[in-house]
Amino acid sequence: MTDLQRARMSRGQFFRMMGGLAVAAAATACSTRPQTTTATSGGTGAAAAVDLKFVGVADQKAPMDALLAAYQKVKPGVRLTASYAPTDQVQTSLRTQLGAGNAPDLHVVYPGNGSAMSMSQIAGAGLLADLSAQSWTGTIPTGFKPALQMEGKTMMYSAGSSVIGAIYNKKVFEKAGVEAPPTTWTEFLALCDKLKKAGVTPIALGAQTPWVTQLITYALVPSTVYAKDPAFDDKQLAGQTSFAQSGWRQAMEMYLELSERGFFNDKPNGTTFEQQISMVATGRAAMAVQVSAVLPDFRKSASSPDDLSMFPVPGADSADQVWIPAGVVVGLGAAAKGRSVEEAKAFIDFLGRQESINSWAKAISAIPLTQDASSTIDPAVESFLPFTKDRAVPFMDQRWPNAEVQPVHFAVVQELLAGKATIDEALKKMDEAYQK
Repeated sequence: MTDLQRARMSRGQFFRMMGGLAVAAAATACSTRPQTTTATSGGTGAAAAVDLKFVGVADQKAPMDALLAAYQKVKPGVRLTASYAPTDQVQTSLRTQLGAGNAPDLHVVYPGNGSAMSMSQIAGAGLLADLSAQSWTGTIPTGFKPALQMEGKTMMYSAGSSVIGAIYNKKVFEKAGVEAPPTTWTEFLALCDKLKKAGVTPIALGAQTPWVTQLITYALVPSTVYAKDPAFDDKQLAGQTSFAQSGWRQAMEMYLELSERGFFNDKPNGTTFEQQISMVATGRAAMAVQVSAVLPDFRKSASSPDDLSMFPVPGADSADQVWIPAGVVVGLGAAAKGRSVEEAKAFIDFLGRQESINSWAKAISAIPLTQDASSTIDPAVESFLPFTKDRAVPFMDQRWPNAEVQPVHFAVVQELLAGKATIDEALKKMDEAYQK
């Protein structure tokens, strides 16, 4: 399949081709924890024969810590130093390093297209090593291939898929006398209203962290756009429709309705992702619309991990018209111009083992890329599984034709929340970015 054919593949085809549990979910494109930490694999005593460097985003730290330790037992002669940076930083500084030829051996890669560090963008520039010879690539579900491959070659690794929905505090819901999950938009609004009347912030929104701004839109657009027109992406690529002419307008209106009804915390544009986590984990807010890959972060901050679960955000007033966002989680690749390309590729081959896939997916509450008898699925995401057969779509940016739309989307949501732009103006800016 050529790049052009993949670009023209509808979201409906994407998921029909995948089928079953492997369809469910993502990251994309989007979500990572904006903080910086460092983990090191490699030892003590004799000097390592090979030193590798990995630069990722912070929600990769937990799975990488475990897998680096495991790899050290397999390859004691390789020392891999890992560091983690905020999403916006890797989109700029790491991308610059790649272009300049001084990138780390291994680095974060986002699936599909639509951001500066996405597979299509950097593989198209010749900056990613080809992983196709590795045995795990032969087991990639068909529907994942457009997100991980270019011209039939596998250019990045991902451990599975995740979903976007409402992470909620069960104790807060119980205290307020509300039940999850709501099945329609009207029920969701009624739930938020009841929470507000009970004296708790219904939805924590950390819009100061740019990538968080997109998640509510992404949660709603599958229902407002793709449930009505599964071929929307193809039509948009062909210039037959636009953000402004579609259900994106309705999704923006619904986003602002939540704001206007006082369902968000005060000053969401001044609230960070970390503060969003704290609000939900401590019960000051009832829920947050987030990607399931960060559910472990919320659980770490809660008094008990069992306090938190998830449900799909219903973006329609008919339950059978509710669709969900799902897609491939953020992964990694080997720099084509790295100093130790073969050794870097060997580490990715280790990640492709089923036990490594299971370990990574479990650490971030994802659905494993492939499954065996030892694979597990977090109970919190089980409510999303009925949607994955034919009512799920990849994260929106994975089909955008360039890396310009996503940052514009971030910015216009912040402007809408601040009352500095209208929906017409916001959608016009996104359409202009899409057409560049």
